[in-house]
Amino acid sequence: MALTDVVARTAKPREKAYKLADAHGLYLLVNPNGSKRWYLKYRFAGKESRIAFGAYPLISLAKAREKRDEVRLLLADGINPAEKREEEKEEAQVALNTFEKVAYDWFQQISQNRWSKTHAERVWRDMERNILPAIGQRHIADLKAKDLLEPLKVVERNGHLDLASRLRQRVTDIMRYAVQNDLIERNPAQDLSGALASPKATHRPALKLEKLPDFLARIEHYKGRALTTLALKLTLCVFIRSSELRFARWTEIDFKRAMWTIPAEREAIPGVKHSQRGAKMRTEHLVPLSRQALVLLEEVKAISGSHELIFPGDHRPTKPMSENTVNNALRVMGYNTTAELCGHGFRTMACSALVESGQWSKDAVERQMSHQERNSVRAAYIHKAEHIEERKLMLQWWADYLDANRNAHVVPYEFRGA
Repeated sequence: MALTDVVARTAKPREKAYKLADAHGLYLLVNPNGSKRWYLKYRFAGKESRIAFGAYPLISLAKAREKRDEVRLLLADGINPAEKREEEKEEAQVALNTFEKVAYDWFQQISQNRWSKTHAERVWRDMERNILPAIGQRHIADLKAKDLLEPLKVVERNGHLDLASRLRQRVTDIMRYAVQNDLIERNPAQDLSGALASPKATHRPALKLEKLPDFLARIEHYKGRALTTLALKLTLCVFIRSSELRFARWTEIDFKRAMWTIPAEREAIPGVKHSQRGAKMRTEHLVPLSRQALVLLEEVKAISGSHELIFPGDHRPTKPMSENTVNNALRVMGYNTTAELCGHGFRTMACSALVESGQWSKDAVERQMSHQERNSVRAAYIHKAEHIEERKLMLQWWADYLDANRNAHVVPYEFRGA
């Protein structure tokens, strides 16, 4: 006897689950907790199985019968209903693979392993502003090179060439992730090479080493703020980047071990842009301190040792010195900071001398310069303390080399150390 809606609706729970049969294998299972669910019992290839249709009354008796009849038609055509349902689920999942979803999956994977929190936030913010509004809801498999290029061209036309270049790399990485996860067969972003204007290289002027004696003399005769003079001398001595110096805290200095540990990320200073920046490559960076660097830091400590920041601002000690402090001092000393020498140029000078001396391995120099390792496999195995003993000797050699050049120029390959 076929089931009626009145019987299904008024069925009461019992101590054990029981079935209310309809016809052709359809039945309503009434559970002890009062829930009711539709099932269809069927046979395929001589094996009995069942398939669920959902809960009653959300799925009505009439709707359950429709679903039963659909399954019976599949059986008549020799199609396994269970396999058919799995195929439909897979197709539905594939339909959900929009560019935005795949991009977010990629982002979650890579940001957890490689990026600081602030850098990850900036990467995703750039995607949300520039890429996702244009192609975020497009299916990943439907995107062609021209589709990927359109939002990048908008960024390029607005004059943000560096951002456009970074976004192109992100899009390429996302599409590569899609290939690796079998969502698409090939990466159309590979065809974007050369489609965007190259960012203009930033010129970081540096002095030739033969001009070191004159430069060192100008620093000694500089009449500006004492902390500014010390910042100039210390930056030259340890050749770290501007943000690594300006946002540095005293807690990073270990005088006993003669080591400066620049963290991957620092605690942000309220109201100070980019103050969360630590080491440029977003991994902890060790800076061995020469005898001369330790003397300079002791002088700095006598001035700012009671503050958190090593180089606080002139008017507010809770804020760092201005990003223009070093370059302003160089201009006062008579240098054109766009053509002759800028603060970043200290790094170039140190690197040139270290390489020209022929005494230090390329790996040690690169590690101390904290340059990005281009070989991704090798980068995974680089440790912050790699070549540290050689780097200690190297930093002392550089400080001694500077002292040796105070009266007259000495070529690096002739200087063996003090």
